[in-house]
Amino acid sequence: MDLFQKLQDMKILLIDDDEWVRDSLCLFFESEGCHILALETAEEGLEVLDKQDFDIIIIDYRLPGLDGLEFLRRIQKRYPVAMKILITAYGNEELVAEARKLGVHEYISKPFTSEAIEASLNRLIENRESGQVST
Repeated sequence: MDLFQKLQDMKILLIDDDEWVRDSLCLFFESEGCHILALETAEEGLEVLDKQDFDIIIIDYRLPGLDGLEFLRRIQKRYPVAMKILITAYGNEELVAEARKLGVHEYISKPFTSEAIEASLNRLIENRESGQVST
């Protein structure tokens, strides 16, 4: 089964304040028949997570209001099963280490390509299927 067939059975939450990133990724995933909800702020993400669950959370580090790491801190215990990807243009080893402590499975540097997103999702799903990503 290919990546997008697997993703069609999953719900993806994207949080990024860059409208271009949100629109581009929505078009990318929706064109493959995937379910994605794109939001601008972490606060909106917290509200949505109170009402529904997501299998994959893709979040930017730098956001207005709550940043991506604070969002991850707040959801860490409530949503340990969700696969998490952090995207940022401001990454360093300390940020990546902290993100890993908060349950982030993949890290993508901006600017990124659709191939980078696909590769991260493939690794996440393969690791989940082989038991290397905790559920």
